Amino acid sequence: MGDCSVQKYRGRCRGSLAARRAGGTRRRALGSAAAGCGRALARQRRCSALTEMAVMGPVTMKALYCQQNSSGEEMTFIFQERENLPPTGEHDVKVQVRACALSWIDTKLLSEVKLEKELLPVGREISGVVLEVGRKVSFFQPDDEVAGILPLDSEESGLCEVVLVHEHYLVHKPEKVCWVEAAGTVRDGVRAYTALHYLSQVSPGKSVLVMDGASPFGTIAIQLAQHRGAKVISTAYSLEDKQYLERLRPAVGMRQPLVTRVIDVSNGKIDVAESCLEETGGLGVDIVVDAGVKLYSAEDESTSKSQLLPHKHDIITLLGVGGNWITTERNLQLDPPDSRSLFLKGATVSFLNEEIWNLSNIEQGKYLCILEDIMEKLSSGIFRPQLDEPIPLYEAKVSMEIVQKNQARKRQVIQF
Repeated sequence: MGDCSVQKYRGRCRGSLAARRAGGTRRRALGSAAAGCGRALARQRRCSALTEMAVMGPVTMKALYCQQNSSGEEMTFIFQERENLPPTGEHDVKVQVRACALSWIDTKLLSEVKLEKELLPVGREISGVVLEVGRKVSFFQPDDEVAGILPLDSEESGLCEVVLVHEHYLVHKPEKVCWVEAAGTVRDGVRAYTALHYLSQVSPGKSVLVMDGASPFGTIAIQLAQHRGAKVISTAYSLEDKQYLERLRPAVGMRQPLVTRVIDVSNGKIDVAESCLEETGGLGVDIVVDAGVKLYSAEDESTSKSQLLPHKHDIITLLGVGGNWITTERNLQLDPPDSRSLFLKGATVSFLNEEIWNLSNIEQGKYLCILEDIMEKLSSGIFRPQLDEPIPLYEAKVSMEIVQKNQARKRQVIQF
């Protein structure tokens, strides 16, 4: 994708957007009268909503927030009523939310970057329709379909009918991509691109181990790695996960399995390092994307899930020469022997934190490129996310409690 600034990105995309709009105009001209009337009716409803808001004055909307009274206590999720949004800023886009995905709230990270507050907005990955744009917004216009991730310091809850978003956090959603898929894929897509494109350079012929490949993030990472021509190995935490991974096929091209080998670790009897070395002819894996690692001995690990995680020594063992270990374990500790092994292999360890794109504006152009590529791959069928059935807004509190406890195996998406 290259090193592009926001200006370069917007310039690059403006031509393709104009072409898509022109193509869309031609398709609408050739389309049925019923479809045309449907779109006109939808625009009329949006205009009526804006008119009604202007005429009636303050309109009350509900938004979901989480509250944590003290450290260590469980979060409580509450709906708060809010009146009309503040006036649209020069670079703001007012979006009518159609879908919002639920993700685990990292309160520790928020505290470390001084963003902790009494009420934290819930829901950041959104898709929706543009209602209004600020006077300096040039890339979006009313009725555009958009998707994006609200920034980490946003005061807006994505679980609200209407939100204000700075234009640099949104991209256009292709017409053929549904609202739920757009909102439910964007975060996992950003994580996958961060791990496989920026922290490592996945390319044809490389071998990639994706731990817990049946998770929402693991599924997208597998699809991206295979699309780039890599040989993919994955671990499964249950028989159901194993069967799911074995059934994964590309939507386009040859219908070969996406995963070359699925390692079932559910019974704790299979050695992941041994299996990977066997699969690679003893050379080791080029890229490892973990889903957590076991830092201590088995008797020190309390949860059943931690028992299924590989030990950090196993990952170092299965890494090939010049390999890249992408870890999600923020508290990873390497002993001198571990560092020596990595040194002898010329291997690297990188920490996967997708929030870096929102914590620094210097990489905003790259971030927009990632979002645009995610939408394109959704549109072409390369990305097929692991989503649960759409959830109505009134069930958002219960669903968010499940997500915060890490009990959801599929991505939860609220549909408006």
